[in-house]
Amino acid sequence: MSEYPGSPAKPIQPAALIQIERALRLLLPADLYAAIWIDPSSKTLMQAFDHLRTLQYMLHNYVPPDVIDNPPVPGVPRYRWRSGSLMFTALAGFTPLSEAKAAEGQAGAEGLLRLLNDYFAQMIEIISKSGGKLLEFTGDALLVQFTSPRPDHELAQSIHAGLRMQRAMANFSEIQTIHGPRTLRMRVGIHSGQFITADIGTPMRMGHVLLGRAVQVAKQAEGAGKTGQVSVTQVIRDRIEQQYHLLPRGDHHWLIDDTLTADTLGEYDVTFKRRRLATSILFDRSVASLISELSVAIARGDTLPSYIPRSVLGLLVNSVAQRKIPPAFPTIPVIFVNLIGLPEAVDEALPEETEASVQCFSQAFALINGTVERQGGILQKVTYHSVGSEMLIHFGVLNPDEDDAKAAASAILSIQQHIEALTSPTVQGRPIKITYRIGFSYGPVFAAEIGEPRGRREFNILGDTVNIAARLMSQAQTNQVLLSEAAYQALKADYRCESIGALALKGKRQAASV
Repeated sequence: MSEYPGSPAKPIQPAALIQIERALRLLLPADLYAAIWIDPSSKTLMQAFDHLRTLQYMLHNYVPPDVIDNPPVPGVPRYRWRSGSLMFTALAGFTPLSEAKAAEGQAGAEGLLRLLNDYFAQMIEIISKSGGKLLEFTGDALLVQFTSPRPDHELAQSIHAGLRMQRAMANFSEIQTIHGPRTLRMRVGIHSGQFITADIGTPMRMGHVLLGRAVQVAKQAEGAGKTGQVSVTQVIRDRIEQQYHLLPRGDHHWLIDDTLTADTLGEYDVTFKRRRLATSILFDRSVASLISELSVAIARGDTLPSYIPRSVLGLLVNSVAQRKIPPAFPTIPVIFVNLIGLPEAVDEALPEETEASVQCFSQAFALINGTVERQGGILQKVTYHSVGSEMLIHFGVLNPDEDDAKAAASAILSIQQHIEALTSPTVQGRPIKITYRIGFSYGPVFAAEIGEPRGRREFNILGDTVNIAARLMSQAQTNQVLLSEAAYQALKADYRCESIGALALKGKRQAASV
């Protein structure tokens, strides 16, 4: 007899379903979760299976290929030394284009998304045909790796990819808007060397990052470049000066003079195949068989959700039926945290010291992400700077609120404390110095799922507000936080801020109040 009147004598859910219930909370929309819990029939379980299959496909396209090919144990940091050529790209002209499209409302957002995805689709196809591996999106930029048993072949692949990509930018030279035509241009920078790829974080949130001086030098090559051309470092110049005509760019950088004929450059260096996710064909649709298939699907994709910010994962879970996230122009706070010391330490560390440096970086990432999520924000990802590594953080992108700026400020104060409390690993027996610089801006951004419509993509934010946060970070002194005027206005009633006057920011005609 039941202890409480009216309650069932035993659970109506099969034991096997109860075992995977906790995972289903995270991966199913609330209504579907409730449906299979109340009615675990073949019909509702089949709906859950179809949902998980589609979600797994979406996550497969969100995560770097190294994670797909060799999934880590969630929450267990790991690293590996690699060598090869790294390419960074960056778009120029996106801010005026975004502002023009924002004036068109939701139609402008949809049009801007189509344009961006067309750009990414063309660039990614060229990268694939040239033998490159897209490691990640960084806003409107790309990070690409080229590796080959033959270093000369690897360099040729990366250079040819960059030249093909620049030629393809002719497709984006005259974009019509209600404010007249706009133009997108691109910088490309390439460097070769050794670097570490690492998976860091906790089972709840992991990140795939690159560490080492070679990554920073590749980023510097992009920054030192010129739109429409491919910039390379002195290391590459010394290896290719007999094969290409090179133009000095200053500060140990060179531009590839594109004198190759169309036939010489060609369209591809390798034959490539699109990565396809294996799918299950269900012959037995009994309750027991479907629950077994759900368990297999969860186990197969167990690692992937950890690489997606929890709120973004929730957005993906709830948009599976549409297979797309609508673009928008929210007004939000944006933060860049530049972590200096740890990313560079791996190059000088003794072999027995490297793991401690990676572990410390993992701890910093985990603590900062925990603080950001507690305040309702999103640590988008670890990106790359000419010094150290960057973390892009934003608040309110899914549900903007007037208190988002205060939440961001509170998170910044906690981030400072976490970084300052880190136990520094040793490099050649001496503790390294870990410092930070932070930039904080507030304003409209373009938020969308960008990339290939049916391939690699991610939910990200772009626009002038993001650029301002990055430039303020670059101008900050050691362990200093710089705010834009708009961020200050949102905080001045609750926080004490000190004016440092006007600073010249890259890409701005007038000095900005900081």
